[in-house]
Amino acid sequence: MVTNLHDSQSFATVRLEGHGLLLRPWDPESDADVAACLRGVTDPEFLRWNTPPVPVTDTAGARDFLRARAARAREGSAASFLIADAESGGGTALGHIGVNDVHRLLGVARVGYWVLPEARGRRVATRALGLAADWAFREVGLHRLELAHVAGHEASCRVAEHRGFRHEGLLRGALFEAGRRDAFRDAHLHARLATDPEPGAP
Repeated sequence: MVTNLHDSQSFATVRLEGHGLLLRPWDPESDADVAACLRGVTDPEFLRWNTPPVPVTDTAGARDFLRARAARAREGSAASFLIADAESGGGTALGHIGVNDVHRLLGVARVGYWVLPEARGRRVATRALGLAADWAFREVGLHRLELAHVAGHEASCRVAEHRGFRHEGLLRGALFEAGRRDAFRDAHLHARLATDPEPGAP
């Protein structure tokens, strides 16, 4: 059911808590949030698997990036969350998860995430994906969530499958090559429907 999808729905103040995590909106006016974002999107492991359409290389770029994300949240076309330990009250960033490209008529969106180096190995992405997906289905009313990652990114593949995102196929030439915007590489498409069986606890 997608009856919750209204044109005026804003995601700007949404906070989610569970599985030992707190997901809260990024604050583009917070120097700590901007610094965490910059570290995340310039990390070599992130750049191995992701090539953003617009590169972010400095503090000003990271702040502009977060301001653009906040604007999308206000208009209800995307929700971008800083992932933090619940015990920290949202003060210590572990990574990012976003519910992006919300298509209100079809009830479809795309999910993406990354985790800071010091937080890897703690199933942060798996737990955050569970929280975000449950919210998107139950509170927003979405019908389908899609998740695409570069073919060969086994860690991301495991995260998707653990949270019930089935592997649906290969997207040929769907994502940029690492560090390039004139060459492409294949991606794996995963998806989960609101009607799919609930996966086990992360």
